[in-house]
Amino acid sequence: MANLTADSLVASAAIKCPADKFFNFFRYKMNEIVKIFPAAFTGVQLLEGEEGTVGCVKRWNYIVGGIPLSATEKIAAIDEGAKSITFAVLEGDLLLLYKSFEATLTVSEGLAKWTFVFEKATLLTPPPELYVPLVITLSTLVDAFLLLN
Repeated sequence: MANLTADSLVASAAIKCPADKFFNFFRYKMNEIVKIFPAAFTGVQLLEGEEGTVGCVKRWNYIVGGIPLSATEKIAAIDEGAKSITFAVLEGDLLLLYKSFEATLTVSEGLAKWTFVFEKATLLTPPPELYVPLVITLSTLVDAFLLLN
């Protein structure tokens, strides 16, 4: 068996709303994604912890590439200074392809950057490129929502 190491994939989206507002949305009001982007996010359930705190665990139902999927994720880290939040996948469909999977959102003025860090389950496992258009569209829709609200 080959020794597989963690890889990463980065996706960025331009945003117009203030960085603090965008960051705080993903920290405290992320459940509203189900209303903002219902074509991709079909449900969310808080399983444990408190919104916006490290250790908060949620189960998401979502659609990627036309396939309904689910993931249980927890907030693994929050860095207010850097305006970043790291979400670690604990269980779900992603872990059929990856031994581990984390997504970190880092927000700066004018930019939302998503970094996926993953460890492939096999050498043939593809990188999670289907998630790039998902987070870019999500960022764009959240930005538009925040500019209006």
